[in-house]
Amino acid sequence: MDKDILLTVKEPNSPPAYGSDEGANGEDLAQSVEALENSVRPVVLSVQNVTKSFTLYNSGMHRFWHWMGLPVKPREIVHITKDVSFDVRKGEAIALIGQNGAGKSTLLKLITGTMRPTKGRIDHAHSISAILELGLGFNSEFTGRENVRLSGGMLGHSPSELEALMPDIEAFAEIGEFFDKPLRTYSSGMQARLAFALATATQPDILIVDEVLSVGDAYFQHKSFARIREFRDNGCTIILVTHALPDVRELCDRVLLIDKGVVLRDGPPDEVIDYYNVLITEKQNAILTLEQRRNKNGWSVTRSGDFRAVVNDIRMFSAPSGKEIATARVGEKVLLKTEVNILDEVPQLVLGLMIRDRTGHVVWGTNTWFTRQAETDISAGENLTYTLEFECNLGPGSYSVSPALVSSDTHLENNYEWTDNLFVFDVINADKDYFIGTTMLDAEFTVSRGKAE
Repeated sequence: MDKDILLTVKEPNSPPAYGSDEGANGEDLAQSVEALENSVRPVVLSVQNVTKSFTLYNSGMHRFWHWMGLPVKPREIVHITKDVSFDVRKGEAIALIGQNGAGKSTLLKLITGTMRPTKGRIDHAHSISAILELGLGFNSEFTGRENVRLSGGMLGHSPSELEALMPDIEAFAEIGEFFDKPLRTYSSGMQARLAFALATATQPDILIVDEVLSVGDAYFQHKSFARIREFRDNGCTIILVTHALPDVRELCDRVLLIDKGVVLRDGPPDEVIDYYNVLITEKQNAILTLEQRRNKNGWSVTRSGDFRAVVNDIRMFSAPSGKEIATARVGEKVLLKTEVNILDEVPQLVLGLMIRDRTGHVVWGTNTWFTRQAETDISAGENLTYTLEFECNLGPGSYSVSPALVSSDTHLENNYEWTDNLFVFDVINADKDYFIGTTMLDAEFTVSRGKAE
């Protein structure tokens, strides 16, 4: 079967779907100011037309003859990256995403100099610290302290500098007495703690991180992510490779989607991640409509699916008054109504709704498969209205609703339509006690006083 994906890109002046607002003037101005500020920051890394290829021969002898200058025809030339070009500016946090084998890690090795490009050039005049493989170069017979001295020297730290950094490295790793025991007695998580503590002992100009935030226990993952976030806030340029897309949404200003060695997209996290999510499903004749626009709240909108069923409209109403609203009060009971049109017969229909905050984190989501309300045997021309009633126990801010029309519990079997950030609403705190965060807890303090014994 033909599993090619048909990509349709709507230009910036294309009419928006569902009659939503184009960007407001104030939003456009804010984005223009941000773009101008970014453009004046100096470029700290420039990758220009970089290609990395490997030549395969029929035998080792053929390879040897080639080295000797004899005309030997290779069996195959494999291009890992092909004419990749991008610039990274000071203080920018970017992510490289893509499926396994896309060429992301190879590109990082080219940037750090552990590989040389077959063609093109990479320029930078700043210190780079790369975390490509935690624990690489450690000696299993050495203690943690001895490995810090050994590997720290390989990273360019002087002996005196390492001794000064040693207390902080030991404290950050939190491996206790094992710091002075042989590495062969460590668990993999303990080795990850030691390696990350050493690699981030000082803040470089450019920090490159390749799939290491997923190692170790949950506590240390949070701790490691907090350190990287601190580096970013202090002006460090960060290049991140990870499959943890929520981390990308939170940490990065920009995302490059790499596929088969080429850059497919380079843009804002929401836009590129939504594009990527459609690509990885690889459904037969799937259609991706990427709308190059932002609605009045600055959210990018992405649609995908075969469109046998489509969301015609989605609106929010105040449950007590029945009036349509775009802004809800904290704790207010609201109704979210989704109207669906059936354009072609579908055997089963499931509606999913996902609510995300402004940073892209999912704050809530479910679908009618899990609530045991899947509709079956639906004919073309039918209309369905779904009403979701809930108390808006969210913190003040802007939130988006992403509806999905599928046939089961996921979109991997039949994706009729998936639209990210279709509906956007605001939440204000009009009559509740002050709190922070994205969730209002129904919580009260109880205070007891007494004399100390």
